[in-house]
Amino acid sequence: MSVAKPTIPEIEPFVRDLYRRSCVGCCLHIVLDDGNIEDGNVKFCVEYAREMGHAECEKLASMMLLMSKTQRKKLGARAYAS
Repeated sequence: MSVAKPTIPEIEPFVRDLYRRSCVGCCLHIVLDDGNIEDGNVKFCVEYAREMGHAECEKLASMMLLMSKTQRKKLGARAYAS
């Protein structure tokens, strides 16, 4: 059974909440702020968020892992437009 790929509109509220708490992308800054959109980068964020005890970041990174690289790139660009 495959898991549905989240859409940008589904993920954007989580990203906006993240930026309300942190002026940078917190545990996801290497993806959202720096544009490192490869699976390995997002997996690193999942693990880092887990180590830091940031459940919201871990959840967001896990959702982003299901997204395409193109979606991740657009999401990062839109984070700055918000």
